[in-house]
Amino acid sequence: MSKVKYYYDNESLSYKKIERKPGRRIGLIALGIASSFLAGFILLIIYFNIPQIETPKEKALKRELNNLKIQYSVLNKKIDIAQEVLADVQHRDNNIYRVYFEANPIPEEQRKAGFGGVNRYQYLNGFDNSELIIETHKKMDILQKQIVVQSKSLDEIVKLAKEKEKLLTAIPAIQPIKNENLTRMASGYGMRMHPILKYRKMHNGMDFTAKKGTDVFATGDATVKKARRSRGFGNLIILDHGFGYETYYAHLSAFEVREGQKVKRGEVIGKVGNTGLSTGAHLHYEVHKNGKVVNPINYYHGDLTAEEYDIMLNQSTLENQSLD
Repeated sequence: MSKVKYYYDNESLSYKKIERKPGRRIGLIALGIASSFLAGFILLIIYFNIPQIETPKEKALKRELNNLKIQYSVLNKKIDIAQEVLADVQHRDNNIYRVYFEANPIPEEQRKAGFGGVNRYQYLNGFDNSELIIETHKKMDILQKQIVVQSKSLDEIVKLAKEKEKLLTAIPAIQPIKNENLTRMASGYGMRMHPILKYRKMHNGMDFTAKKGTDVFATGDATVKKARRSRGFGNLIILDHGFGYETYYAHLSAFEVREGQKVKRGEVIGKVGNTGLSTGAHLHYEVHKNGKVVNPINYYHGDLTAEEYDIMLNQSTLENQSLD
């Protein structure tokens, strides 16, 4: 209930009630409404021109956005650490595990191959932090692909490890002729003068001189791939040892095995002879790894002492005339 107000009338010497005029009241109301609108308009202008003023919802969204940025930064650091760990595993895989099991290293271009074709990250464009998000996704995709490649490599290593015993028995590791049956180690691997063609050419194996009919031994477990007469090599035996290894035994006088037969290291496979392009009874012996000829001098660790190996190494490096 509104209070009644009075004023003192000097003429009548009495108090009279103050009567409010209807028009004035309406004017005050209109003035109040206009003032409210004006104040609201001024506050609205201030709100749009002062960016520091934010609603609680905007503040919450801004905090969430900043939190996401921090999480993405942390995730990127974790990805970088994971890539460093993976790089170390890849290095050991190529330079230790695969070397130990004589497996070919995985090329860098295969490990770090990118993603071609269409823009696979196009759907991530248009955001305030698209660059950060796309970079993180790229790192994750590359890391996942490298992990898949490394996982397959380790599966292969595990398989090779399980076959290690088989590998060790298959690798050519002994002389094809016993030391006591040798006349001499006539010629080694390298450029040599051919005794018949009379010019220097690559001698892809080692020549062991021995009496005709001397036993020739398989230098590792294998399957007889070939046992027949060959042009130049005369009677030739080729053994497939698996794991990329093959050995050649040339100029034989007789075969003691047949094609397709399984043989063990140290088993007699033929006899020394003088067939093909040869100038005397001897065995021409070669070792092939993954289709390439390699020096047999590196494969006699199974039956030679250090002293015997040094003697053979010195003899094999002499650039004398070969026997074939």
